[in-house]
Amino acid sequence: MSNIHVTTTVNGDVMEFLCEPDESLMDALRDRLSLTGVKEGCGSGDCGACSVTVDGRLVCSCLVLAAEAEGCKITTVEGLAKGDKLHPLQQKFLEHAALQCGICTPGFLVASKALLDRNPNPTEHEIRYWLAGNLCRCTGYDKIVRAVVDAAAELRRTA
Repeated sequence: MSNIHVTTTVNGDVMEFLCEPDESLMDALRDRLSLTGVKEGCGSGDCGACSVTVDGRLVCSCLVLAAEAEGCKITTVEGLAKGDKLHPLQQKFLEHAALQCGICTPGFLVASKALLDRNPNPTEHEIRYWLAGNLCRCTGYDKIVRAVVDAAAELRRTA
């Protein structure tokens, strides 16, 4: 099998890489582009640790072929902060202690941002439903939900 040349935009920057035809987007992001915020939790799309957005759509990058990223716009957790300034979601996760071991945190942050991009004023029920594809073994979810509620309020205030 020959490698596939992929040109894509990741976190606002045009990037190119070579990948195997059967290589996952998760592996390409981590191994080819050194974006290690994308975590492998399960490798089967069940945990959400590898969540990224592709053309604005939330996906588990372990289920997407890297070759399918050709021409797409991808956002990973590394794309949330602006230099040293954390995104309000990241800041609220810290303030609410909504993280522990950190494996699931990047996926929760990307998924939460995708939700707030669609719905800037979600209810707690909507947040829990949206984040149901992201699993955490440490936090119990309540702190994560409170952090998203608080970040949503801050984003609405500064909009």
